[in-house]
Amino acid sequence: MTLPPLKAAFGLLVLAAFAAAPFFLSSYDLSLTGRFLALSLTAMGLVLLWGEGGVLSLGQGVFFGLGGYALAMHLKLVGLETGEVMPDFMVWSNVKALPWWWAIFKNPLVAAAGVVLVPAATAAGFGWLVFRRRIGGVYFALITQALALAFATLLISQQAFTGGFNGLTNYKTLFGFNVNREGFSHAIYWATLAVVALAFLGGAALLKSRFGKLLRATRDNTNRVRFLGYDPTPIKIVAFTVAGMLAGLSGALFALHAGVISPALVGVVPSIEMVVWAAVGGRASLGGAIAGALLVNFAKDKISSVLPEFWLYVLGLIFILVVTVMPKGLAGMVPEFRLKPLRLPRRTPKAAT
Repeated sequence: MTLPPLKAAFGLLVLAAFAAAPFFLSSYDLSLTGRFLALSLTAMGLVLLWGEGGVLSLGQGVFFGLGGYALAMHLKLVGLETGEVMPDFMVWSNVKALPWWWAIFKNPLVAAAGVVLVPAATAAGFGWLVFRRRIGGVYFALITQALALAFATLLISQQAFTGGFNGLTNYKTLFGFNVNREGFSHAIYWATLAVVALAFLGGAALLKSRFGKLLRATRDNTNRVRFLGYDPTPIKIVAFTVAGMLAGLSGALFALHAGVISPALVGVVPSIEMVVWAAVGGRASLGGAIAGALLVNFAKDKISSVLPEFWLYVLGLIFILVVTVMPKGLAGMVPEFRLKPLRLPRRTPKAAT
């Protein structure tokens, strides 16, 4: 995949600016930027699924939570003090032994694989069950919203195994490194930025491939794609799986930056906010998804700190304005600069004498 020179130069300039952020941002602002960059992975997944595939999911918080909890379970286990065999909330709940599905995440390789594979496998299985029955449109959106509600309710109700409403917090080490050590915040920020950059390039390559063309064709006219001999079901499943995998990575990285993963981050309202990020940035633009996630979440931080109860009204207003005034989001406001081909004057041949 090759990018036009102007777009490539602009992308490198933006990447360099974000890479230099730890040297001129305060620790608080750097932490926020890292969190919001992590959230942009979920928005990019929605660009692939919703913008290019025409499948609106209101349950991406489920996959965000699966990735976040997979890593947080590992962090809780490796952070136990000498002599402890299970997290404190299990002890308070009189759990007799550490469950096997907790114990396997003590292995760092299993935890790293779980961050990607658990959300991806869940999305693939759910997508296979739903798309093979040709469920789409508003019905699919409502089903995924119900899934997010059920997942958040399950996490809260199983307090003895999930930490309940408080979730999992108080992490100490990651792969042997002290997460509270000075300099770790810079390292995890750069790691997050690298993952976002790779996801952007990978997503752009995927959308320019044959799969991307089939995905857009499925969005525009599913029946015509079927009549041409292609089965749209695997195409939608793959898109949903990739979006779920990106959401899982997003949840894991966010948990590292924020130091917590809880049901409050995976329910219905957070899942709707994720859709707003993609809509504000431009649901057909990967770069717009990153910008939308950063802009909306920085606005949320500033507004919530002044008027905590006012944010949801602002969020609803933003979504209404985007749908009615800017259907293409921020990306639609950026003009496309294309170099016109150089046309040389045609030389008329001289008549033979």
